[in-house]
Amino acid sequence: VRVDAARKGLKFIEMLHDAALSFKSVDSEAIFVKKTAPTIVLDDWSQPFGVSAPIKELKIAGGRGERKLERCFYDYDLKAEEAVLRLYNEGIPVSRIQHILSLGMLGVFKNRVLIPTRWSITAVDSIISLNLIGEIKHYESINEYRLYSFRNLDNLFIVILIPGKWSFEWIEAWFPGTIWNTSGLKPEIMGDFEGFKGRKSYATVGGCYYAARLAVAEALKHEKRQASALLLREIYSGYTLPVGVWNVRESVRWALKTKPKTFQTFSDTLKEASKILRIPIVEWVKHSIMLKCLILQRKIPEFLDGKS
Repeated sequence: VRVDAARKGLKFIEMLHDAALSFKSVDSEAIFVKKTAPTIVLDDWSQPFGVSAPIKELKIAGGRGERKLERCFYDYDLKAEEAVLRLYNEGIPVSRIQHILSLGMLGVFKNRVLIPTRWSITAVDSIISLNLIGEIKHYESINEYRLYSFRNLDNLFIVILIPGKWSFEWIEAWFPGTIWNTSGLKPEIMGDFEGFKGRKSYATVGGCYYAARLAVAEALKHEKRQASALLLREIYSGYTLPVGVWNVRESVRWALKTKPKTFQTFSDTLKEASKILRIPIVEWVKHSIMLKCLILQRKIPEFLDGKS
């Protein structure tokens, strides 16, 4: 299927659009060209996909459309970014917005195309979080250091909120035996950072960065406060199958809904975090711009400019 099939009136695509617009789940029946292959598709962006095969015929029972979605779908002059923000502000779940964007259902009609799932996921997370961050930058800072933690699917998520202007850092450590470190002898650590002015390049760690940034931005927007956010993730060997970046977004959301431990100094915050993390703080420092700045008692812009 060509990417421009989203606007070509193909019956198969139209049925997928109808299903995506439905207020509730629809009944469907599919006939395949051949038997399904006993395979499973895994990646770290989307949920695991089970058996698949070329489709011959698809039937979908009609369902009542979700009016909020329909208004954006049938507005052929509404830009995709504006549609994403409108739907989010109207309470449509992020996952559903990502789905309809992937199906080429949003944006100026002549520009609508089918989009790979991983692109639509990151695009929606990025669009919404940047909009929220723009508001957060005008709020007063929090006045204490906060430590949140959450465990899910053999992952540990640590969120440290630091008084000051907005900045964000996401660092993840894949332990030996995980899918991205199958034969290593020590954890593989990687991450990305953005200062108050944001970032221009795509995060090297991929969609997890933007999913986590959205969760933090939502929490700060809800509180009407500003902070620097340092997020550390440890992925242990029990996380055998990647389930997608939604796991990161939802886990960070849940972490920020728990009651944090609060401190008056960053040193005390790190001491408490070190009791939860398996990897020593000194190893995290090697990969963290924010930790280097805070430990050296320097402002982040000064550190990046090489000033003393």
